Amino acid sequence: MKTNIHTRKLVQSLDKTKLPIWKRISKELQKPTRSLCAVNITKLNKCVREGETAVVPGKVLSVGELSKNITVAAFQFSDKAREKINVKGKTISIEELLKNNPKGSKVRIIQ
Repeated sequence: MKTNIHTRKLVQSLDKTKLPIWKRISKELQKPTRSLCAVNITKLNKCVREGETAVVPGKVLSVGELSKNITVAAFQFSDKAREKINVKGKTISIEELLKNNPKGSKVRIIQ
C-alpha cells in the first residue's frame, strides 16, 4: 500500500469507476515508486496522435520536443517537461482528466 495520501486518494477515485482504462491506470499507480514509468516527450510525440490525450502513470521527462497539439495527463512532470509541453499542448493531472473525461474517450496510456 502506498503511504503518500495523494496517491491513495487518486487510486481510490480511479477504482470507483468501472471502466477498464481507469482500473489499469490505478493498477500501475499501485506499483512501488521505483517501478513507475518515466516517459520522455520524444515518446509522447511519436505515440500520440494530434488531438488525443496521453496518460502517463509515472513521470514525464523533458528529453525531446513536442510538435503536436496534445493533452498530457501524468502523475508527475519535471519542470522543463511541463514548460515544453505547454508551448504546443496542455498539461493536466490525472484527477483533472478523470473529472473532465470520465468515459476515457480518446485517451492513450503511455508507458
